[in-house]
Amino acid sequence: MESSICSTGPASGWRRVGVLAAACMALLTTACEEKRAGNGAAPVAATVNNAPITEEQIDLVLQQQRGVTPQRAEIVSRQILQRLIDQELAAQKAIDLKLDRQPRVMLQLEMAKRELLSRAYLESIAAPAGKPSPEEVAKYYEATPALFKERRIYSLQELSIEANPEQIAPLRQALESAKNIGEFVEYLKTNDLRFTANQAVRAAEQLPLSSLGTFSAMKDGQSILSQKPTGAQVVVLAGSRSQPVTLEQATPAIEQFLSNERKREILTKDVKALRAAAAIQYAGKYAGAAASDAEAAASVPADAGSGVDGIAPKQ
Repeated sequence: MESSICSTGPASGWRRVGVLAAACMALLTTACEEKRAGNGAAPVAATVNNAPITEEQIDLVLQQQRGVTPQRAEIVSRQILQRLIDQELAAQKAIDLKLDRQPRVMLQLEMAKRELLSRAYLESIAAPAGKPSPEEVAKYYEATPALFKERRIYSLQELSIEANPEQIAPLRQALESAKNIGEFVEYLKTNDLRFTANQAVRAAEQLPLSSLGTFSAMKDGQSILSQKPTGAQVVVLAGSRSQPVTLEQATPAIEQFLSNERKREILTKDVKALRAAAAIQYAGKYAGAAASDAEAAASVPADAGSGVDGIAPKQ
């Protein structure tokens, strides 16, 4: 889908708008319009009961959509306008009903505001990270052959096994002694061990970076067992094929990855500094685990991203 505000149908649109999102839109719109009052208003695309919806708002939503080509931008913009009108109508009705004064809605609005401000600050300090040099890109390319020069497509068989911690060692021994995966499955059935099986085809860049080295060293038919909180996972390399990527093909993805890593380092350092300078006091049931949690918490938001994806040539 090219837009995620709500669907175009009236009934479906009202179901998906939601009072919180509508109230947020109304309050943010009002704040933005008040701020611009003395600085020249943005071009208005429509008014809803005298409340303006600006081209700037449409453009902001449009920028958040994925896969919108320049040829489709005008059509999608008109769709966005209609959805913003639905939101504005819902927001106005919510305020008429004083839903914006309900304690839970007020709390969620405040949380949304805090998240937006936090994101804006983090983006501002990460902006100077800069683009990596061609030398840095080439160095990373050479240092990670499993992702590029020696890139493979892996056909995997996965078994998720329910087991107690004391059953892991026998499972590992049974896997090592089994002639093939079928024989190991028979062992699981004989010992009444519950499991689920799955097959997947994954390119090198779709595997966790931490385990890519292990997979790249595996030969077809080999398997690995990893202990999990609920038991164990067995992954069998059923087959693989080589599909290398040139430096030229990989450069955009490597640049993005290295840029994200720089941003992550900047953000982690800054957040730790902010925590060190702040007066943070834990209370109630959260007081006991505060010390152990604090170190893990001083990190970048999960959506900062560090995966190297999109490096494969088009099929």
